[in-house]
Amino acid sequence: MNYALVYLIGAGPGDPGLLTLRGAECLRNADVVLYDGLSNRALLAHAAGAEHICVGKHGQSRIWTQEEIIEEMLRHVRQGRVVARLKGGDPAVFARTAEEAEALKAAAIPFEIVPGITAALAAGSYAGIPVTHRKLASAVALVTGHEEPGKSESALDWDALARFPGTLVIYMGVTTVETWTGALLAAGKPADTPAAIVRRCSLSDQQRIHCRLDEIASHLTPASKFRPPVIVILGPVTQLQATFRWFEDRPLFGQRILVARPEGQAESLAAELREQGAEVCLQPAIEIAPPESWTAVDDAWGAIAAGDTLVFASTNGVQFFLDRLATLGGDGRRLAGVRIAAVGRRTAEALQGYGLRADIVPDRFDADALAARLAPDARERRFWLVRASRGRDTLDNALNDAGGEVIRVVAYRNQDVTAADPDTAARLQAGELDWVAVTSSAIAHSLVRLFGDDLKTAKLASISPITSEALRSHGLDVDAEASEYTMDGLTQAILEHCQGGS
Repeated sequence: MNYALVYLIGAGPGDPGLLTLRGAECLRNADVVLYDGLSNRALLAHAAGAEHICVGKHGQSRIWTQEEIIEEMLRHVRQGRVVARLKGGDPAVFARTAEEAEALKAAAIPFEIVPGITAALAAGSYAGIPVTHRKLASAVALVTGHEEPGKSESALDWDALARFPGTLVIYMGVTTVETWTGALLAAGKPADTPAAIVRRCSLSDQQRIHCRLDEIASHLTPASKFRPPVIVILGPVTQLQATFRWFEDRPLFGQRILVARPEGQAESLAAELREQGAEVCLQPAIEIAPPESWTAVDDAWGAIAAGDTLVFASTNGVQFFLDRLATLGGDGRRLAGVRIAAVGRRTAEALQGYGLRADIVPDRFDADALAARLAPDARERRFWLVRASRGRDTLDNALNDAGGEVIRVVAYRNQDVTAADPDTAARLQAGELDWVAVTSSAIAHSLVRLFGDDLKTAKLASISPITSEALRSHGLDVDAEASEYTMDGLTQAILEHCQGGS
């Protein structure tokens, strides 16, 4: 049973991987999530079954007032729902959490505050700027550049801050930059004080500007397009970035890549691309579903015999076919004496997860290579080909031509996604995505149906020559092609292209 009815959760500085384990746990408990524009929407995956309500994003939608947010929280709680209030950074640092907590306490509603990584600390790791340093700064002050508008005068002692013997970190200071930089200069802060302006800290499009205190305002004008979320760090520690820099040196930093694999299967590729520094946009182009009828699979399990060859053309086939065996009350002993072939290393690894070893795995991971391995001794053999509801007939035809008996077993459906996410479609159309990673010919054809000529705004990376052929059949250019037909090979092809290797 949940104690809290409202969770006030720090979403961290931007990278969804920086959410705390407790934050993820609380999101999973939520019935509704109220999130602000500084919270990465990818975090909503932790609350997939909840209602998601955006309370505003600068430059894109109306910003809700604090009173509206509090009333919305109370409304849902009164309906018996658990609420997660997701805030950028840490909820206790310039996030107005006190007002929300006071309202909840007054209404006798139990709540929990879940800390998050605030931007000042993230900058130390992601922008190469340690906010403290034993020789340069033994203290750090977090300062808001946007005080409560109703105050008759500033509560900040700018004279004291100008003399502060450490690092100053200014939050929310873009629109008021002339005011606070002027106050520091007037209070005697040296004009040549080193400064760093950090935008979208920890994200793949993170930006930095190094300058002097008296130059900051010129970099934060509307014309500069260096818009929020921004923090400014003042002090000699900003000059250490050459030593501490790592985030922006990753090989795919700044690259925005669309991954079109089915939902639930995209993460292996997405995680590797993120590890290399890319921003990943997930847009499934096909869906994987159980077959309309299990008859063919059940019949196969009743007829497979020792001496037969069971051929798996994908990891999906492994999962659906062997899970059905478990449903029928069987296990791997049913395959005693049956030869097993897998189209590639990943498929063979999937088999190992069920306690089975593939007898045949080609050196090149595609149907043509598997056909070449199986065809020489196919005559008078029986092959059970576990496959999708659609796909190429290369393997079937090659084994039939070689004198084998081929029985197709449709273990799952492979169907097109009919509508793209509007935000993804808009980004692609606007040229805001650098790459589209295409991992099968079926995905290639579906992407064309989803996006048409807008695919030409990005570079295309293909997992194999067959996939490249499918893309070219639609008049599209292929910019990178994997030499090893795996997700790792596809990532490597993109890396080599970006590093000038092709």
